[in-house]
Amino acid sequence: MHASLRRSVVGLVSFMAALPALATPPPPVRINPARIDAVFKAYNSPSSPGCALGIYQDGRVLYSRGYGMADLNQATPITPTTLFDVGSVSKQFTAASLVLLANEKKLALTDDIRKYLPEVPDYGTPITIDHLLHHTSGLRDYNDLLLFKGYHYEDVTDDDDALEVIARQRALKFKTGTRFEYSNTGYFLAALIVKRVTGKTLAEFAKERLFQPLGMTRSHFRDDHTAILPGRATAYSPSEKEGYRIDMSNWDQVGDGQVQTNVTELVKWEENFYSARVGGRALIDALQERGALDTGDSTPYGRGLFLDTYRGVQRIHHSGGWAGYRTLLMRFPAQHVSIAVLCNRGDARPNLAENVADIILGDAFGAAEPKQEAKAPAPVTASAPEAPAGDLGRYAGHYYDEAAQRVVQILQENNQLQFNYKGSNRPLRAVGSERFEMEGTPIVLSFSGGQVTLSRGEETLGILKRVQPVTLSDGDWKPLAGAYYSPELDTTWRIELKDGKAVLKGRAIGSHPLEPAFADAFNTTSGLLRLTRDGAGRMTGFVLSDLRFERKER
Repeated sequence: MHASLRRSVVGLVSFMAALPALATPPPPVRINPARIDAVFKAYNSPSSPGCALGIYQDGRVLYSRGYGMADLNQATPITPTTLFDVGSVSKQFTAASLVLLANEKKLALTDDIRKYLPEVPDYGTPITIDHLLHHTSGLRDYNDLLLFKGYHYEDVTDDDDALEVIARQRALKFKTGTRFEYSNTGYFLAALIVKRVTGKTLAEFAKERLFQPLGMTRSHFRDDHTAILPGRATAYSPSEKEGYRIDMSNWDQVGDGQVQTNVTELVKWEENFYSARVGGRALIDALQERGALDTGDSTPYGRGLFLDTYRGVQRIHHSGGWAGYRTLLMRFPAQHVSIAVLCNRGDARPNLAENVADIILGDAFGAAEPKQEAKAPAPVTASAPEAPAGDLGRYAGHYYDEAAQRVVQILQENNQLQFNYKGSNRPLRAVGSERFEMEGTPIVLSFSGGQVTLSRGEETLGILKRVQPVTLSDGDWKPLAGAYYSPELDTTWRIELKDGKAVLKGRAIGSHPLEPAFADAFNTTSGLLRLTRDGAGRMTGFVLSDLRFERKER
């Protein structure tokens, strides 16, 4: 072989060897319509709201269908083109808008948000844009604040209402950067930052930079509750009497929610995570980058996306729930498969998309068991975990999580422990000495020295200390009655006596009986209420969800 030809051949072989191996394309998903439709059987009625389903692979819609009704008044069925409010699924579009601006040097994700939002108080530590996007800011959730202030979902609220109640807060829930705690406030404020940097609303910016370039012609942020939206599903929740009632909101804030879209257009957004046609890899990688705490520990959240595994397979997803809408958009990157389930009924089961994934991706999941109702515990064998010795009743009692402001109960029933929170029981199964697993979840409870630690894998979810429950007599309730003012909400609640017991009352929260939890602490359906006292032991007010209420003079 001629020397020059040999050099060319050797060079070509070396060049080819240096190229990365082409990834084997994932096998095509097999669609079994009958099995998939069976998942939505309970939702496919001409007399009830329902859901729309979209299954995507390689940028194509493999299967889409509507189940149930979009409008019960007009008897309009749900179709794949029906628009839904996708709730917090919207957050990824907000995050993408901020990342685009950061990549264009219009702002930095490390910027202190007070550079753009001076209305937010200075809490002594900088809160960055990334703290907002990763849910590590410590800011209280503005949805809760507006409800506590007295706004119903049916009331009209705008950006000024939300920003005002945020600006009144005198403290954070926790020090910025020390904890991951989901908060809608971060994404609402992110929408305001987009407006103050660009001069355009988030709705305008996202339409111009995300939806239109991807051909999502009907998808948009809805920032006007009076806008007419042809083909939109009305949201419903079960009625206390029978059937369903309309469950819609007139809040006009965007960022944390309010994207209106359908299963026909969401495939274009999902495919952009592979093609990166809009935003390039810099956008895609940034959205899927986990947040980090000050300790260096990572969080389960990227920017607008949860990052985890399902049955051993990598998964990227986000759910949404607003008024009577319930939604989930879920992607399995290795299989190039996404599933969208959009529902207009508040009682929709949260695992519908996972049920669909179990059907279409069974081979990818392998031998891993799908989520299902727990079976009876297997008989104890020589290789079974060591069971706790002695009476299980020693674990029973009330436990207080100070960080999360909650009280849970461990009950013993028929020689089995139960985890009870807000009236919902979960059986506990022994998995070792002093250790129990909560049925249907990967959560483990470890008992030691009068406290219990809740963990999921290596992640500690909470440390709860045993507390002594109290019983109050009729005379003990009377001193609680009165009016209580919150300067952070600029609103007044009352504690009133009813049938010899105390009831907490507020305009939007309604009436909530106080159930004694431990000394000076009461469970309510709005959270844990703790009495405050002065140095002489006189009651001065109470704290609920970290919000302080001061007792008014009689």
